[in-house]
Amino acid sequence: MPNYSEKPTIIFDMDGTLLDLAYDDFIWNELLPIRYAEQHNCTLEQSTQTLFHFYQQHNHTLKWYSTRFWTSQVGVDVLALQVEHKHKVAKREGCIELLSYLKDNGYPIWLATNADYAGLQFKLEETGLRDYFDVIVSSETLGHAKEFIEFWQALQQEYAFDPAHCYFIDDTEKVLNGAQQFGIEQLYSIQQPSSGKAPRETCNFPMLSSLIDLIPILERNDLAMSEEQKKYA
Repeated sequence: MPNYSEKPTIIFDMDGTLLDLAYDDFIWNELLPIRYAEQHNCTLEQSTQTLFHFYQQHNHTLKWYSTRFWTSQVGVDVLALQVEHKHKVAKREGCIELLSYLKDNGYPIWLATNADYAGLQFKLEETGLRDYFDVIVSSETLGHAKEFIEFWQALQQEYAFDPAHCYFIDDTEKVLNGAQQFGIEQLYSIQQPSSGKAPRETCNFPMLSSLIDLIPILERNDLAMSEEQKKYA
């Protein structure tokens, strides 16, 4: 019989889920092409095409998320670039309200991100979110990107959790597919990961318009679990 006295574990992605993806879009799609063009004495159009090719080649791999890799690949200190514009890092609306609600109500709160360790530490310091989480994991430390079931297997070995008794919220559908393959059932996406882009219209997973939309979902499920518990009383 399930242990209904335990709150489900809530696992969050970071960029595009708790944090506004507009910052990352600015760094990678606007600023880096300019710096690359300056560094390599080429046109902005050439720079953009070259970087797009790099991005496509390494998308959804650990290299894609590594600031060290990109620094060596493009000749621009990508982490320094992010720190230089740290004032643009922003929490998505409802982020603090949701995390505070979860903490006050005894939910285990985890952060599972593909951001490399250096980028993760930078954003945790800049946002002040570190103390909300019971577990913080970068895919770099587990050796697999979240898109793949091996990440979730490694996470479970490192920090035991029941995939049937947790929620995972992420803005990337391929990541959610990997979590689903592992066995996580309560999966939610984000309707508008970046404030600089229009909300998405379709997704294969239910989307949260606002982060606090998760609160009534949890409350309804808590009520259903309480009713189920009464059957065993």
